[in-house]
Amino acid sequence: MKYVRIFFTTLAILLIITIAAGYILFRRENTELYSLDGSSRKNVPGSFVQLSDGVTHYELAGPDTGKLVVLVHGFSVPYYIWDSNFSRLAQQGFRVLRYDEFGRGFSDRPDKVYEASLYRQQLSELLSKLQFQSVYAIAGVSFGAAVASDFVVHNPALVTKVILVDPVYPELSSSSSPYPEWFARYKMAISPDDVVNGQLTDLKYPAQFPQWAHQYKVQMQYKGFRNALVSTRFHYGPFDMIMSNYQELDSLRKPVLLIWGKEDKTVPFKYSDSLRRVLRTKYLPVDDAAHLPQMEKAALVNERIISFLKERS
Repeated sequence: MKYVRIFFTTLAILLIITIAAGYILFRRENTELYSLDGSSRKNVPGSFVQLSDGVTHYELAGPDTGKLVVLVHGFSVPYYIWDSNFSRLAQQGFRVLRYDEFGRGFSDRPDKVYEASLYRQQLSELLSKLQFQSVYAIAGVSFGAAVASDFVVHNPALVTKVILVDPVYPELSSSSSPYPEWFARYKMAISPDDVVNGQLTDLKYPAQFPQWAHQYKVQMQYKGFRNALVSTRFHYGPFDMIMSNYQELDSLRKPVLLIWGKEDKTVPFKYSDSLRRVLRTKYLPVDDAAHLPQMEKAALVNERIISFLKERS
């Protein structure tokens, strides 16, 4: 019995030390130090609107009479991911709307499950608040392509055209996480540099965007960012739903433009062929670009998008 007590006492001490070390590490590395509120947004460009699940940060440009083009960002980078395209489309006479999805940028981080319906409802309410009755085109990059496709499938009469840029592909995401959800949150908290550096791999030439990491770190200061990303990864929806949405989008017979960087390492270029087997599209493969061709080859991509938007449906 003596040795059993020693064993369990030692085990308890080791457990306490491990928990204490883990907590100290969390406190040292945790970047989420502030609550996102009006003072945080005081000097932020763009506009804000209260929706049922929280405040949404958005920006509108272009003539009031222009056809509406909605730009949906990806998994974690906010609406500035469209900086290279937003003004150019507005200059061409389109009314352009971009916004931060909940949990990202300067939009609220509601303490909710980040499933597909949350993203769908956010965009529906945003359009309603801004009094838009229809969407001429919706464009989504990476994860934003899944959000855009889901929105169109659930609102087919609302949207005329669709643009998908290096869209998330279900086959890549079908394997379950090696960690439970709580540990995924903890791991992200103690390795913030990994999160930032991971964004640089989306670019073939990150040196051409020297502010990219600094821009990304801003949103990491505000509580709820980690929860939004991890909850989305675990709960957005079954990944066969994403493929089902692509297939349903095809059945709607809407004009779709697919753009893909040939050197994409995040969602490899080979999946462009796989997607085009289930979704008929117009197609722009982009040389010398990785996961974000709308940034790295902005002039080429902008002109193709503008041409697509001006084509008669």
